[in-house]
Amino acid sequence: MQSWQKFIKSFKISWLENLICFGSLSVLTLLPFVELILRQFKMTIPGSNFLIIHFFLVAAFFAAMLTAKSRDHISITAVQYIKNEKIKSVLFFICTIISVFLLCILAWNCISFIKYALMGRRIGIFTDQMFAVVIPLGFAVIAIRFIMGLKGARKRAIAIISVLLGCVAALPAIAKIIWGFEPPEPFFSWVNFLYDTAFIARIPAIIFLIIAGLAGMPVFAAIGGIAMIMFQASGREPEVAAIQIYSALTDTDIIAIPLFTLTGFFLSESKAGERLVRTFKIFFGWMPGGIIIATVIICAFFTSFTGASGVTILALGGILFTILSENKYSERFSIGMLTSAGSTGLMFPPSLPIILVASSSNTILHFMNVPIKYNIIHYFIGAIIPGIILVAAMIITGYALSAKVKIPAEKFIFKDAVHSLKESFFEILLPIILVLGYFSGILTLVEVSAVSVIYVVIVEVFIKKDISIGGIPGVFKKAVPIIGGILAILAMAKALSYAFIDSGVPDTFTLWMQNTVSSRIVFLLLLNVVLLLLGCVMDIFSAILVLLPLVVPLGHAYGIDPLHLGIIFVINLEAGFLTPPVGMNLFLASYRFNKPFMKICSYVLPFLLVRLIVVLLVTYLPWLSTWLVTLFIN
Repeated sequence: MQSWQKFIKSFKISWLENLICFGSLSVLTLLPFVELILRQFKMTIPGSNFLIIHFFLVAAFFAAMLTAKSRDHISITAVQYIKNEKIKSVLFFICTIISVFLLCILAWNCISFIKYALMGRRIGIFTDQMFAVVIPLGFAVIAIRFIMGLKGARKRAIAIISVLLGCVAALPAIAKIIWGFEPPEPFFSWVNFLYDTAFIARIPAIIFLIIAGLAGMPVFAAIGGIAMIMFQASGREPEVAAIQIYSALTDTDIIAIPLFTLTGFFLSESKAGERLVRTFKIFFGWMPGGIIIATVIICAFFTSFTGASGVTILALGGILFTILSENKYSERFSIGMLTSAGSTGLMFPPSLPIILVASSSNTILHFMNVPIKYNIIHYFIGAIIPGIILVAAMIITGYALSAKVKIPAEKFIFKDAVHSLKESFFEILLPIILVLGYFSGILTLVEVSAVSVIYVVIVEVFIKKDISIGGIPGVFKKAVPIIGGILAILAMAKALSYAFIDSGVPDTFTLWMQNTVSSRIVFLLLLNVVLLLLGCVMDIFSAILVLLPLVVPLGHAYGIDPLHLGIIFVINLEAGFLTPPVGMNLFLASYRFNKPFMKICSYVLPFLLVRLIVVLLVTYLPWLSTWLVTLFIN
């Protein structure tokens, strides 16, 4: 009895959240893997696809809730570096109030969605409506956590008032939940009044949300708010945004994103990086500048799994900097290369940005009634040549900048090479298994991502024992902010994409652009500049999801191949990470290497200039992206 009382006293709601989130991610890993095994015996699990996509929905919203608790939801990075604390505090408060207001409306809209848009499909004891409850619950919990993040009773009281105002603004959904499609008077008139108000105020309201987004409001809340305003202004039913959110988070291809993120974090939290560094050092150390080759390849390897080059800088920066320093490379060169090399991995499987670009582009083309020519595999193939060029450019730049450093080549010792290869064999084997399994068609993208998680857990926990069994939840916990942040934006971005296309914004914008800029070359140059600037202030996932709905229709109008456009997006946004004054990787490197920000900028500049040259090559030579793919399609 005492033990139960002790448990109840010590129990925290976050335990339950973590249990549900980690449990759902585990189901997402194990169920596709079991399906893969059973398929070999021509067996299957009844309703497995239904369970997989709905456990993904649960994982996404619980990850978003936990991300809100840790205050890690993605926002415009430039605002984080405002030095005046009072200004930052005021902006944070205003953005929180607006976010809470919008999340309240979203929660009510999602309840209407569950009541009217879902059919109650059943698999065993589970129905789609049971799983969908997590959507309004998630938005409500995130709103509460935003309120609890405010300091002072007065600020929290104002936040509660914003909740009440949100309930008033959500009257179309509330009235529909209670009375259906024809609420009685005076509610019917009030609902019409709110629709008319949204139509009149739509432009200033959207501008206000854009400014709020630039002021530090979580990106997912800003774009979700814009989508809701556009839907209500056009007279759409309140659950339309929720339909798109549900659709985005029940898309099987997107399930790979959290699983590959988990794979990357298991690798970064283990000693896999150290083993790979030793192996590549031995195999390339006999060559003049061989350490440079090893550094670029290892950074690319890690980033390809995490989808975030910043994680690579933080995880491997220390050990690689030590090795470069021991080999007489200058501090300037070493930090510049390590800061620049990580993002090259975003061009190689299983790159999360490539998956996002492919999935989002196809969704937008579908909304436009344009035939879809490419799948995710084609986008991966299309990125290979630009990726190789980028890696080669980083290596050549490294050689050129360190030409004066006379480093004696290390003697290649076969015995040491075999030993190091044996030590890192399992990590080296991982991308080979995944690439062969996916590109051969043996494994689906979801199965590949599930296999990758199970593989790294077996290797790092049970074979190498770098991570204890008790340490597994800790790895999940570190991965959740990225998973929750990305998926929240992805869900809202699909609603915004649909709102854009439904309202005819891309058509109007495309017509204006064609009348203003007739040259495709000039359009591509403008696109380069916009993407570079956007990459400075936004993470790559937000930038892709926010801008693609406008750019894909433009690309179609200018006759640009959608695959080529997608590769331009990723390689251009990568360069934005290194672009002063607010490139994210510059700040992370400043933190990791304990150097002034301006010094980091000067260290990175030569690598950035070379990277911009590669961006222009990929932009104006489309065959670099499309040639390999034509071999597979034709």
